[in-house]
Amino acid sequence: MSSFPQAFTSRRSFLRSVSYGFGAVAFTAMQRSQAIGADASSLSPRKPHFEPRAKRVLMLCMEGGPSHVDTFDYKPLLEQRDGKPIGKGKVPNGRLMKSPWNFEQSGESGLWISDLYRELRSHADKLCLINSMQCDIPAHPPAFVQMHTGISTSPRPSMGAWVLNGLGTENQNLPGFITISPPPGVGGSVNYGSAFLPASFQATRIGSNKQPIAKAQVANLKSPRPSTLQQEQLQLIRSMNHSAQQRDPDNSFLDGLMEAHELAYRMQGELPEVIDLAKESSNTNSLYGIDRPETADFGRQCLMARRLLEAGVRFVEVCHGGWDQHRNLKEDHAEHAGATDKPIAGLLADLESRGLLKDTLVLWGGEFGRTPYAQIDDGRDHNHTGFTTWMAGGGVKGGMRYGATDEFGYEAVDNKMHIHDWHATILHLLGLDHEQLTFPHAGRDMRLTDVKGNVHLDLLA
Repeated sequence: MSSFPQAFTSRRSFLRSVSYGFGAVAFTAMQRSQAIGADASSLSPRKPHFEPRAKRVLMLCMEGGPSHVDTFDYKPLLEQRDGKPIGKGKVPNGRLMKSPWNFEQSGESGLWISDLYRELRSHADKLCLINSMQCDIPAHPPAFVQMHTGISTSPRPSMGAWVLNGLGTENQNLPGFITISPPPGVGGSVNYGSAFLPASFQATRIGSNKQPIAKAQVANLKSPRPSTLQQEQLQLIRSMNHSAQQRDPDNSFLDGLMEAHELAYRMQGELPEVIDLAKESSNTNSLYGIDRPETADFGRQCLMARRLLEAGVRFVEVCHGGWDQHRNLKEDHAEHAGATDKPIAGLLADLESRGLLKDTLVLWGGEFGRTPYAQIDDGRDHNHTGFTTWMAGGGVKGGMRYGATDEFGYEAVDNKMHIHDWHATILHLLGLDHEQLTFPHAGRDMRLTDVKGNVHLDLLA
């Protein structure tokens, strides 16, 4: 019995290990709470440090590095200097390559958006384009991990875990942090893990980008056993954990373990219905592009994300991979933008119509951008010195272009936004001071922004 706590190291391994237990049963929320006898205290809602502008986060993660100079950072000089050296000693052999796509000014704000995102143009006045992003390393795994955790050299809690640490979550029957179709590479579970924070702060994963989301399942949401046996099993596990806790009262792992067990049980009463898209109307399916083969998969992901946010999940990430175009830029970037453009536009429209956009912070971006010079004729290399992300909703200024890269889009030159600044600004919008949101570990108070980060107040509405 003493080895039992080591048998389940996370909510996911717990669900996998007890494949016969804790299936969905027709209990009311009150009956389920009485059955488990306790609330997940570490996930209970908490007051922010100050009045928040946003209550929840939706992160649209474009893994691979979408090209900013082909999407949201218009550089007319690239057209004029197409095929010529970039100069300035930056890339001696680099030849500038103009964008294959036209840019147009969109909305009343006149933001420049390329033909890759035609549908999103109708929401230009909601977008805050950050054209001055920077990160530390132009390699996918460390840059992707830094984008999620603030640091690339060792496992740290992800941004979603830090948000739960500061705010808890609004629905105790659902995970506070969910990632949809994350890539298995580029750091894997480190990108949505909780590291030294409580295990209950890690994300629950739904699917991966290696399979259609329609086929994805959360393991063990149904049980072949009767509900009475299910309750007895849970009570036995709780009793064993309490006994282990009495023998080792300083082991904080047990608290997170017990909360993970109980949350896993409660999830089965609510999560299946929340992620079931079958009852959505044909109009909604059309809005998200689910009725089109090229947009159906990402459209389902975005619709599932909206349902999760509406149900009270604090932080949801939706991933779309494959943006790493060292060659074949024109064809492949068109494919990836075509798969995401309409679903994202539909998502923003749906959030606004439901009154959710005003306090939902929507983020879009990849781990870095791409160079303005060509690679292998029809491709672009990695660029971490200047690239674009955007925000919408959640108290940010819409119809705004913030920061700038140089005349070719090679590096940020105005209002530079490092990943640490980005994280600090996101936390600020949620009412959290990034310097106060700390957790004691390894002899010092750790935080998402390490010892850096500045809030860019000019982004705030």
